Amino acid sequence: MITSEAPPAPKLTRNEGLKGTHSTLAGTIAQTLADPTVDHFTDDDYEFLKFHGVYQQDDRDRRKVARQWIFMVRTKFPGGVLSAKQYLACDDLVSRYANNTLRITTRQDFQFHGIIKSGLRQTIKGLNDALVTTIAACGDVERNVMAPPTPATSPLVDHVLAEAQNLSKVLNPATRAYHKIWIEGQELNLDDSKEFVDPLYGKFYLPRKFKTAFAIPPLNDIDIFTNDLGFVVIAEGDQLLGYNLLVGGGMGMSHGNAHTFPRVADVIGFFAPAHLEAVAKAVVGIHRDFGDRTNRKHARLKYVLAERGVDWCRAEVEQRAGIRLEPPRPFRFTRQGDLLGWHQQTNGNYFLGLFVENGRIKDADGYRLKTGLRKALEQFQPEVRLTPSQNLLLVDVHPDQREPIARVLGEHGVSVENPFTPTRLASMACPALPTCGLSLAESERVMPGILTRIEQLLVEVGLKDEEIVVRMTGCPNGCARPYMAEVGFVGKAPGKYQIYLGGNEASTRLNRLFRESVKLEEITNELRPLLTRFAQERTPGERFGDWCDRAVLKESSAGGS
Repeated sequence: MITSEAPPAPKLTRNEGLKGTHSTLAGTIAQTLADPTVDHFTDDDYEFLKFHGVYQQDDRDRRKVARQWIFMVRTKFPGGVLSAKQYLACDDLVSRYANNTLRITTRQDFQFHGIIKSGLRQTIKGLNDALVTTIAACGDVERNVMAPPTPATSPLVDHVLAEAQNLSKVLNPATRAYHKIWIEGQELNLDDSKEFVDPLYGKFYLPRKFKTAFAIPPLNDIDIFTNDLGFVVIAEGDQLLGYNLLVGGGMGMSHGNAHTFPRVADVIGFFAPAHLEAVAKAVVGIHRDFGDRTNRKHARLKYVLAERGVDWCRAEVEQRAGIRLEPPRPFRFTRQGDLLGWHQQTNGNYFLGLFVENGRIKDADGYRLKTGLRKALEQFQPEVRLTPSQNLLLVDVHPDQREPIARVLGEHGVSVENPFTPTRLASMACPALPTCGLSLAESERVMPGILTRIEQLLVEVGLKDEEIVVRMTGCPNGCARPYMAEVGFVGKAPGKYQIYLGGNEASTRLNRLFRESVKLEEITNELRPLLTRFAQERTPGERFGDWCDRAVLKESSAGGS
């Protein structure tokens, strides 16, 4: 007699087992914090720490001498909004416990680098005292919900920011472990919590991280198509009609693995504002229930969309949210990036956009941005907003305060005119070495020098005032969204980078691989003939990314240069 046996169940990843065993996300974090004889956490707790907004790292510059354990703490500011008081608390904490710099992330957060274990709880508790949280800033859950930070670009900015803040609360994990460990300084009673199941995420949470954002056309300052879940505002004047739903974007990939790739989100349909929360929960549920839990490199929602398609996703959202999606409404993005300098708001006050190179707020070489900002915030108390391009806005500045703020910043070497080239102002880089354990090559530390060489090259070919969006990452995970840039550098190995070309000004098109491996010192030699041709062949007003897409990449795919 022949009997058929069911195929073996697929083997889940180690992370799935950890989450299922410790659904409170507490692990043994509290015990390790209380033990002064150890300077780092176990490999298991390393994974749980992420859900609390913490990455365990080591200083890779010192590995040959000894492994120095350090920690990165990431805040969560929905829409990038924080008060002057909260900013000053962050500034104080990085001065006391971190490396005395604040780093603005590409998701409108702060990162504190270089914290040692003995200062970890004090940092997080100090943030909580200032009404700042780090829970779910990392981990297999909804990350920081992004929204357009810039006043005066739309009368709906404040409304959308409020929606982002509310949605962030709705999508937060419900575990009590965070407050118990970091605020109360106690272990969670596991006997009371062993059966805990998160009401939204379930016992195993999500297969991987999940990113949500809002955008208001025509300015795509959020890079909306790079998110798992996106809401594009559809409005008539100052009236919000609803949102176009975008699902399935994401940047990360792995070198040499064709099953991983960056992807822009699909436009699924339109819905009314009243259904926002239900639709968001529906898409989170799709990732929870259909994401790959057997392979973390294939676990993002973008792969579900790539394999199952838009029609399937639309039907799932409708069934889960209990609504009928309408066809997408027309919308158009024209550019990405920030408004820098002084600009008037609709209420008669002003905001100031300040360029922050690579998002690093620090004092260096006469440019004392960190101290200048602190003095201005202490004296004038403007609201602060962090942008997805790693810049900073001082918001709701009274007209009488403009000159005094400019004077205070100027006394610290900071000009409100942002006197940098258009290409430098449009650039981004991830932190990479020495803190990121995933980095294959330098990024933040070499990007200023790379930009200087590119600026010199632009002068050489007669394009001195040209804006080219240049982004760099130290690995293929794509934290600085290099795959949407006109020129993207992605770390391949120490001192070597892939070069991607052909993103567009509106940040709605992926670029494509141009060179597989180029030494750092050879980058400008690769760009020189391209920029020379571009200066000679471009059509009126044509951008470098569009020219590359039209002239260079089509030639390359056809077997040309």
